Amino acid sequence: MNKIKVSSPEKITARIQLPSSKSICNRALVIKALSKNEDKSIDNLSDCDDTSVMIKALKNMPETIDIMAAGTAMRFLTAYLSVTEGVHVITGTERMRQRPIKILVDALRSIGADIEYTENEGFPPLRIKGRELEGEEIELPGNVSSQYISALMMIGPVLKNGLRLRLTGDIISRPYINLTIEIMKEFGGKAEWTGDNLITIYSQPYKAIPYYVESDWSAASYWYEMAALSDEACIELPGLFEKSFQGDSKVAELFEQLGVSTEYGDKSVTLRKDGKHTAIMEYDFVNQPDLAQTFVVTCCMMGIPFRFSGLQSLKIKETDRIAALITEMRKLGYIISESNGSELSWKGERCESETNPAIDTYEDHRMAMAFAPAALKLKNIRINNPHVVSKSYPKYWEDLTKAGFSITEE
Repeated sequence: MNKIKVSSPEKITARIQLPSSKSICNRALVIKALSKNEDKSIDNLSDCDDTSVMIKALKNMPETIDIMAAGTAMRFLTAYLSVTEGVHVITGTERMRQRPIKILVDALRSIGADIEYTENEGFPPLRIKGRELEGEEIELPGNVSSQYISALMMIGPVLKNGLRLRLTGDIISRPYINLTIEIMKEFGGKAEWTGDNLITIYSQPYKAIPYYVESDWSAASYWYEMAALSDEACIELPGLFEKSFQGDSKVAELFEQLGVSTEYGDKSVTLRKDGKHTAIMEYDFVNQPDLAQTFVVTCCMMGIPFRFSGLQSLKIKETDRIAALITEMRKLGYIISESNGSELSWKGERCESETNPAIDTYEDHRMAMAFAPAALKLKNIRINNPHVVSKSYPKYWEDLTKAGFSITEE
């Protein structure tokens, strides 16, 4: 499928089983592997690409591990392999080999890790010779991807002297760091903030436990978007918890400003369109960068001007998401402005839209999923290379069909 046409229903009434959280899956898989206990299972694992490559790598441990486009797996496995016996090369897609990893490699080398670049300095592929590491203290900038920080945190309990992580400057994506702390604790690890910018991880072995993975709040964001853009909606999403450690659970509160209410049940939520919305939206997405595409598209489609900041990490995601959003929204007739490499704003400026525009997805699952709901306002929309959703939500198009959308190949 190189291109699909997505056509919208009149209203949405649906019960959708979301994929489980890949953020939780990938952390739980690494921690379970570090506990060295095969007896306990992790239930409700995601079937997305990012989790599949992690499961395969940890199960088979081949000499060359190809994680394809899975950035989380690249970062988490780099740290994991550093403390695990054996020699491995870890590589990925061409785009993955262009994504920087020097900060994480330097941090691991500072505590004795044996890591070499096999091609370009500062980028994958990496050759890693695992060994026992002592630990102590690492200092790194707080504004780097939280996945670097989480990767280091998770190996902390198996280091001889534990680990102290001192984060300098502004700390971004703090909820993802807190998510890692909570999952580590559930597996018997001991990690805590011992200062405003200091995380202490104690040398204390993990214990394997039976574990159930919550559904993905990031995936839920697209259903909130559909509720906001529809005339009438009632959408039940089982598997989501009201008291969630996922940073993207903030989506429920944010969509209240766009006329979507959330009713919490026992391990489920129900979304309803209530029609009341803000005149202008301003938000700092530093802690929820993966929600940015959803809100840019939603606000434009609803005619709500916005100013979104804290988007600096979007430039090093699967694609430069800031540039991609500006380009693709222009196809639909919206002129979005960028400033400081970390802000996107729209004051209502329009241009002529393309006839029958097709949205490019840039090998980025979130571009496809954020733009598809625009069909509710445009009647239909075309998406190029729609298969990219397999990275985090393989059944996305199937679920849209269940909710009344029409998906046709072109």
